[in-house]
Amino acid sequence: GIKKPLLVTRGRGLCISQSVKIPREPRTGEFDKIVRRLSENPNARVVIIFANEDDIRRLLEAAKKANQTGHFIWVGSDSWGSKISPILNQEEMAEGAVTILPKRQSIKGFDRYFVSRTLENNRRNIWFAEFWENNFQCKLSRHAVKKGSDHERIGKDSSYEQEGKVQFVIDAVYAMAHALHNMHKDLCPGKVGLCPQMETINGTLLLKYIRHVNFTGIAGTPVIFNVNGDAPGRYEIYQYQMTNNATEYKIIGHWTDQLHLNTNEMQWPGATQEVPSSICSQPCRPGQRKKTVKGIPCCWHCENCDGYQYQADTFTCKMCRFDLRPNANNTGCDAIPIVKLEWSSPWAVIPVLIAVLGIMATLFVVVTFVRYNDTPIVKASGRELSYVLLTGIFLCYATTFLMISTPGVVICSLRRIFLGLGMSISYAALLTKTNRIYRIFEQGKMSVSAPRFISPASQLVLTFSLISVQLLGVCIWFGVDPSQAIIDYEDQRTSNPKRARGVLKCDISDLSLICLLGYSMLLMVTCTVYAIKTRGVPETFNEAKPIGFTMYTTCIVWLAFIPIFFGTSQSAEKLYIQTTTLTISVSLSASVSLGMLYMPKVYVILLHPEQNVPKRKRSLKAVVTAATMSNKFNPKGGLRPNGEAKSELCESLETQGWYDPLCKMRVPLQHFNSSAIK
Repeated sequence: GIKKPLLVTRGRGLCISQSVKIPREPRTGEFDKIVRRLSENPNARVVIIFANEDDIRRLLEAAKKANQTGHFIWVGSDSWGSKISPILNQEEMAEGAVTILPKRQSIKGFDRYFVSRTLENNRRNIWFAEFWENNFQCKLSRHAVKKGSDHERIGKDSSYEQEGKVQFVIDAVYAMAHALHNMHKDLCPGKVGLCPQMETINGTLLLKYIRHVNFTGIAGTPVIFNVNGDAPGRYEIYQYQMTNNATEYKIIGHWTDQLHLNTNEMQWPGATQEVPSSICSQPCRPGQRKKTVKGIPCCWHCENCDGYQYQADTFTCKMCRFDLRPNANNTGCDAIPIVKLEWSSPWAVIPVLIAVLGIMATLFVVVTFVRYNDTPIVKASGRELSYVLLTGIFLCYATTFLMISTPGVVICSLRRIFLGLGMSISYAALLTKTNRIYRIFEQGKMSVSAPRFISPASQLVLTFSLISVQLLGVCIWFGVDPSQAIIDYEDQRTSNPKRARGVLKCDISDLSLICLLGYSMLLMVTCTVYAIKTRGVPETFNEAKPIGFTMYTTCIVWLAFIPIFFGTSQSAEKLYIQTTTLTISVSLSASVSLGMLYMPKVYVILLHPEQNVPKRKRSLKAVVTAATMSNKFNPKGGLRPNGEAKSELCESLETQGWYDPLCKMRVPLQHFNSSAIK
C-alpha cells in the first residue's frame, strides 16, 4: 500500500510535500480540492498516485480544469500501468507520466482458449455475459437471447487484448495447487484423497506451505516467495509519450532486483529530454547551510556561513580556528597569511632614509670632534659628555634597523635593550649637563666656591649611573619574561576574512613599551625642568639655551607621538603605523639634539676657525673684590641681575688652573680655596 513507499522515501532522503487521501466515495469538487492542495507548493511537481482507474481519470480532469497541463509529473502504480481508460481524452495532461506493470508474458494457450469461448460454451462464468455485451456493444435478453447475429467471435468480430495479470493468476492457482500437494504428501503420505488430517485445513499451516513452494511458472519464470510472502519483484517501467501527435506507452526500463533505466528513451512534456525538477527549495550553494522549515523537512532556507565561519556539514556552520580563515567558497579553512614590515614597504623606506642620513651626520660630527679634539670649542663642549651624547644619538638612529628587521629571539632581545637605551644615554648626558649648570649658578648665589661633583670624571659617573637604571630594568624584564617572537592574529583580524593577516612581531605589548620608554621620558622631563630653570643664563655661558631649545622641541615631538601611536591601536595598519611613528619619533629626537647642539659647533670649526679661540682672561680676585665692594656700598646691590655677576665670574675664570668646559676658560684652584674670597 501507500505506507510502504512513504517509509522508503524518508529513508532515501526524499520528502513528501503533501499526502492526500482520496475518499472511497468522493463528493463533487473533491478532486478540485486535492489539486489545490497539490499546487500549494509549486516547486513540488511529482505526484505519485495509488488509485483505481476511475479516480486517476477524475484527478487528471481536475488538474486540467485548474490549468495545470504540463506542470505535474505523474507517477502511477500498476493500477495505471499501460491502460488507456485512465487517460482517455486527457492525453496532454498525462504526457510524461511514468507507470509500472509487473513484468509478464502473453499466454498463448489462454488466448486460444478465451477466443473460443461463446455464450453457449461458457455459461458457468457468471460475468461472461456482461463482458460479451461490452465487447460487442449489444444487449442480451433476460433469457440470454442475442439481438443480432449468432456468429460473433472474440478477437475476430471485436478487439481483444489479453489482460496483463493472466500470467500471475495462473501462477497463483498453481502455487495453491503445489502447496496443497506438498501438504497432502506430509499429512497423508501414501494415501489417495483427503485424509482426516486435511479434512479441516488450518489456514496458518496452508500459508506456510504456500510460502515454501518453488516451481517454474506458466511463463517459464521461477515462482518463489520470501519470508514476507512476497514474490520477487519484476516490473516493467513505462512512460506515456507524445510524438508527432501519436501517443504510446513506451518501455523505458525494468526492475529485477535492481533498477535498469534507459534515460535516453525518456521524454518529458514539451518534447524535451531535460529531467524536470521537483523540489521544495533550491539546493544551497557551497558555503551555505540549510535551515529547515519547521514541520516540512524537505523545505529549507539557505543561510550563508559568514565572517570566519565555514560550512561544517549540510546544516552547520562552524568558526575557523584562530589562526585560520574560510577558503574562497567557505567550505573549509585555510591558514591566515603571515605579514611583517618589509624593507621595501613605504612604511619602512622613510624611517630607514632618516636613520641613514642621521647616522652619516652623527659620524661626520664625531670625526670632526675627534680631529679638532683639542680646540677651544670642542673642549668647551665637554668632550667626555659630548661623546657619550653622540653615542646615544647614534644608537637612536640604529634602533630603526632593529625595529624593521624580521622578528626573532635575537632581534627581539636587541629591541628591548637598545630601543630605550639610546634615548636614556642621550637624556642622561643632557640631564647631567643641565644639572651641572644649575648647581653652579645656585652655588654662585651663595658663594664663589665651586659646587661638588662638577669634574669630568664625576659627570661621567653620574651619567653612567643614570644609564645603568635603564639597563637594570631591562635585565629584570628578561628574567621575568624572556624575549620571543609571536604571531599576533588579532592585530589585523578584520571583519572581512579575506583581509585578515597574522602579524609576526616581538612580544612587546603597548604597556611594556610604555615601561620601556618611561624611564627615558622621565629623564627627558627632568632635563626639560632644569632647562627651564637655567633659561636666564647669559648667552655667553656654555650650552644652557641650546639645551633648553633642544628639550622643548623634543617634548613637542613626543607629545605628537603619543596620540598617533596609541590612537591607531585598533587600525588594521597598526603594525606599520606604530613602527613607523616610533622610529621616526626616536630619529627626530636624535636629530634635534644633533642639529641644535653640534651642528653650530661644526659650522664654526670648519667654516669659521677664527672664532675657535679662548675667551678674554680676567682676574677672579679682581672680579670678586669688585663684586664684594659693590655689595658693601650699594645697599640695593641685590637689585643687580645675578646673571651679570655670574657672567663676570665665568668670564674671569681662565687663568693658569684647570680648564672648565662650561666657562670655556681655566680656573685657578687656589682661588677656590683662598680665605680671602668672602
